[in-house]
Amino acid sequence: MDMKNISLAKLREALDQRKLSAREATEFYLKRIKEYDADLECYITVTEEKALEQADKAQKRIDEGKASALTGIPMAIKDNICTEGVLTTCSSEMLEDFVPPYNATVMQKLEDENIVMLGKVSLDEFAMGGSTQTSAFKKTKNPYDKSRVPGGSSGGSASAVGADLCAAALGSDTGGSIRQPSSFCGVVGLKPTYSRVSRYGLVAFASSLDQIGPLARSSRDCAVILNSICGFDMHDGTSSRREVPDFTAKIGQDIKGLKIALPKEFYEEGIDDEVRKCVLKAADDLKAMGATIVNCSMPSLKFAIPAYYLISSAEACSNLSRYDGIKYGHRSAVGESYEDLIKNSRSEGFGDEVKRRILLGNYALSSGYYDAYYGKAMALKQLIRKEYNDIFEQCDVVLTPTAPTTAYKVHENISDPVKMYQADFCTVTVNIAGLPAVSTPCGYDKQGLPIGMSIIGKQFDEQTVIQVADAYEASFERVLPKL
Repeated sequence: MDMKNISLAKLREALDQRKLSAREATEFYLKRIKEYDADLECYITVTEEKALEQADKAQKRIDEGKASALTGIPMAIKDNICTEGVLTTCSSEMLEDFVPPYNATVMQKLEDENIVMLGKVSLDEFAMGGSTQTSAFKKTKNPYDKSRVPGGSSGGSASAVGADLCAAALGSDTGGSIRQPSSFCGVVGLKPTYSRVSRYGLVAFASSLDQIGPLARSSRDCAVILNSICGFDMHDGTSSRREVPDFTAKIGQDIKGLKIALPKEFYEEGIDDEVRKCVLKAADDLKAMGATIVNCSMPSLKFAIPAYYLISSAEACSNLSRYDGIKYGHRSAVGESYEDLIKNSRSEGFGDEVKRRILLGNYALSSGYYDAYYGKAMALKQLIRKEYNDIFEQCDVVLTPTAPTTAYKVHENISDPVKMYQADFCTVTVNIAGLPAVSTPCGYDKQGLPIGMSIIGKQFDEQTVIQVADAYEASFERVLPKL
């Protein structure tokens, strides 16, 4: 059977009806990885032997009639999610040889369902970046144009899904790291409400912002994966004790009467004309389906980037202080004193972008600057949350562009960190406010590059976000990359 661009639902049906075995599905993706990944550089580690073993184990469960939604589904895992016995590098020389002795909670949940892990995919180093070009090992390319970036930090995940090198993938999102690469690579990426998914075993970047989520070919596929990875975890004190609903429950329901907010600041200066027109056309399409479009304002958006980078960098410098060459991470062979050993280990192990974030975070937290920078950023966090709450008193979801542009050239912005940071303004407020959001394709620019739109929901209302995205996807024709 033809497995190209197959949805999880169709793959599940094929496996359950014995039209396809779990091993055959796994071999299909392993073959494509061998054929295309040398150019795309999605995978840091391909776990072929383990994947085939898992496929055979999954097939036994299928044959016994005990298959769950993800049994036998071949997936890729972002390389900052701990996998027992499998290299987990965070795309950093600091963790070049790190093999975790345990699974992240999400990985354990997936393994309990007998998924097939094809391997670990690349990211910006320690998830810090928007291009996957800060990776120390694999600088992933965009499947629509290999001269362009896939976005980041979950660029390996998005490119692998877009290029059909896996059925779906897991990523992590701290300021847009699932949604922005999904937009660039023409796939669907879902960032759940903060605390919806356990962060235990996710190598920390900014602990109050990080969240694990799925990337797939549709919001429906993302919902299926989200059903499997959510829930309270005793290992993560921030994980929610709320009952986990069926995230597919509203799929197929009419969106007539739903109110969709369009904050004007997301459509003004800084947004490419083609992107703006495409997202506004999608808004018109949703209106034609019966939704009501509500124009509104979010004045704090202009402060979102500095607030986000101060908060995230402050938390990053704290989280990364453990990598000193003694307790964790790369240990330098040079250093006559304790201080020299730590300095050399960190200098050798961390890349430029990670060092930049550490310096920014330490500066923001230093005596005399804490109130002026970090304190004000935290006050802005509350303001951003309030503005979203005000909008949600009148509306069900918010619609915005996912990124201000389509994918840019590989070396275009890498030497201009400020320009790179500014490109995140469409996504960071979602993390600051702890909200769920999905990015789904809504068109293509004149060069054939994908354009994504984001549907943002109320806290813990992933169901409505998925409902709206699925309604739009039903009438949207996706253009596949030509590899």
